[in-house]
Amino acid sequence: MARSLEPLIVGRVVGDVLDSFTPNIKMTITFNNKLVCNGHELFPSAVTARPKVEVQEGDLRTFFTLVMTDPDVPGPSDPYLREHLHWIVTDIPGTTDATFGRELVSYDIPRPNIGIHRFVFVLFKQKCRNSVGQPTSRDHFNTRNFAQENDLGQPVAAVFFNAQRETAARRR
Repeated sequence: MARSLEPLIVGRVVGDVLDSFTPNIKMTITFNNKLVCNGHELFPSAVTARPKVEVQEGDLRTFFTLVMTDPDVPGPSDPYLREHLHWIVTDIPGTTDATFGRELVSYDIPRPNIGIHRFVFVLFKQKCRNSVGQPTSRDHFNTRNFAQENDLGQPVAAVFFNAQRETAARRR
């Protein structure tokens, strides 16, 4: 799974959002049966509904927290609002999907206005159930600090996609 870290380094997710880590859990994310792969572009119109997030390892007594952020707000050349929080689901049992977890922060549809934005999904293994607290704000969210404040440790999986504003011509 070490190879799955390389695109996160190239895409500057490691550095801007996360410290280097060793991915050791398999997670798949799909929007309308379209698999999210590191660095691939998805149209904002294709990501309006919550994705299906599957944790394919662990067991029903192991719980995970999923965080989705945009580190490029308002634009990638000057992301002074970094990071914008789009979604948090906690208490996801291993070998299930996010619908079995507890939605702590509701899904916020990606709406990039300027430039190409990265939308990052990070999975953490919880030490115990019902141990993750509510963040204070969606803006200026910090994934590293959130993990530290909730004793989540290093991520166990991460993936990101790119999206940019859709013009009428791009929608055709």
